[in-house]
Amino acid sequence: MGHLARTLTWTVRRARHHVVMAVSSTPTPASTESHLQDLVVISGFSGAGKSTAMAVFEDAGYFCVDNLPPEMIRSLVELFTHEGSKVERAAVVSDVRGGEFFEPLEGVLDELHQRELPARVLFLDADDLTLMDRYKETRRRHPLAPESSIASGIAAERAMLGPIRERSDFVIDSSGLKASHLRRRIADELLPRHRRGRLALTIQSFGFKHGPPRDADLVFDVRFLPNPHYVPDLRPKTGLDPDVVAYVGREGKLADFYALLEPLLDFLVPQYEEEGKAHLSVAIGCTGGRHRSVAITEHLGRHFGERDDVVVEIEHRDIGRRP
Repeated sequence: MGHLARTLTWTVRRARHHVVMAVSSTPTPASTESHLQDLVVISGFSGAGKSTAMAVFEDAGYFCVDNLPPEMIRSLVELFTHEGSKVERAAVVSDVRGGEFFEPLEGVLDELHQRELPARVLFLDADDLTLMDRYKETRRRHPLAPESSIASGIAAERAMLGPIRERSDFVIDSSGLKASHLRRRIADELLPRHRRGRLALTIQSFGFKHGPPRDADLVFDVRFLPNPHYVPDLRPKTGLDPDVVAYVGREGKLADFYALLEPLLDFLVPQYEEEGKAHLSVAIGCTGGRHRSVAITEHLGRHFGERDDVVVEIEHRDIGRRP
């Protein structure tokens, strides 16, 4: 495809419904009474979570367009600001899949800023190892290296996306994040904060020897407590077993810890809610993530499960690993 046609057809997604639109690439006069309140331009690395980001905005009622060449962002903005347009919130994804048509994105972003439009730029990042692992899982070819290695494609993409990252209003590193956590992070940072409902509280156990969680807001190290790993009868069990819990609490340190931790979290949770935070992640870490951290996570889950101002989710990241 050597030249950009004057009329381009693409797929538009809005609230899970698909329609096909054709818009002229020739700008039309903008209305002074535009209803557009928020335009989010999403870019970033292939495999970093742009599809997940698009789903967040789609679920929030945004008018969404995927894989849009930068030059067509201008046309879409003209459509949104034209007299008669009812679009108030929109999100578009533009990335290296556009090939040679991706190059003008820097200029388009500068133009949106100069026109003082209500536009924000979200950039999805991830480290090279994470991107390579995700490509291997999906067995897809990298768009910049269809006949070469994934590593070379990522390197080329990192060089190409550097200026876009610098122009972004929000940069989110999705390395180590589950899709559900990435969705919450995006919603927390970019969606309107009014009428969010109850705070979503995730309490997660993990093992330090397997690496700390990347998305935790608060991390507590409980390796000071007695370790059931060194008791042969308890080693194969987990913090879900009563005798493991009893062993962890046998010296009285666990009760003392709860006496300090529970009031602290009881104080912090409403503070985060007042700040407008929609999701809070609390991580409890021991050595392997199977005994002490699991027992404490379960205890905190019961503690907060009795409250009506939070929705509690319990996760045991490393409980299934070999002891």
